[in-house]
Amino acid sequence: MKCPGQDTQYWKPGAIYEEKCPECGHAVEFFKDDTSRKCGHCGHRFVNPRMDFGCAAYCQYAEQCIGTLPAEVVAEQENLLKDRVAVEVKRFLKRDFHRIGHATRTARWAEQLGKAEGGNLAVILCASHLLAVGAQTARTLLEKLGARDALIETVCDTVERALGSTVPDSLEVQVVADADRLASLEEQQKDADASDPLSESFAPTDFHTDMARQEARRRLELA
Repeated sequence: MKCPGQDTQYWKPGAIYEEKCPECGHAVEFFKDDTSRKCGHCGHRFVNPRMDFGCAAYCQYAEQCIGTLPAEVVAEQENLLKDRVAVEVKRFLKRDFHRIGHATRTARWAEQLGKAEGGNLAVILCASHLLAVGAQTARTLLEKLGARDALIETVCDTVERALGSTVPDSLEVQVVADADRLASLEEQQKDADASDPLSESFAPTDFHTDMARQEARRRLELA
C-alpha cells in the first residue's frame, strides 16, 4: 500500500506544475512527488519548492517511500529527532522527576549554547537529553527511533565523552558538558543557602565555551 500523499490516484488538479530555476529562471516541470529536478536549460538541480515533505521529516521509512532525500530534509529529520528522544527519555526515567528535570534543563542550555557556538544541533540536542541515561541506553533508544547509524555513533560518543573525566575534544562534547554543568549550577542556586557557597562547587574556568563561562560568571556574581 502506498502512502496516500504519494499515490497518483489521490492527486488533485495542480499536482503537475512548473517552477522557475533559481539559477537561470527557465521553467522546470515538477510532479508533486518529485523531491528535485534538473533544469534542462542550465543543468542546475534544485529541490522541489512546493513539496510538502511532511512525515518525511520524521519517518524512518521516508527514503524508501520517496527516494533519496534532499540534504535539507535529512537535516530536518535529525533536528526533529530530538523531540522524540526527549519523549523516550521521559518514558525511560518514568517518575524520576529530578533526573527528568535535569535533562530538560540540560537540553535547554544545550540549545542556547549550540546556537551561539555554531555546533551540530542534531547531535547536541539528542545528546543533551540522553546524557541522563548514559551511552548504552542512549544507543538502545536511538535504534528504537530508527536514527541513522552515523548519527547514533556520534551521539553516543558525545554522551560518553561528556560524562567522562577527560577534557572534551570536540565542540559538541564541550557544549553538552557545559550545558549539564549549567543545569547543575541552576539547580544548586535554587537550593543554596549561606552555609553552602556556590563558589566552592563551580568556577567560570570549569566551563569550555565562551557563553557558558559568561553565564556562570554572571550567576556566581549574583549568588
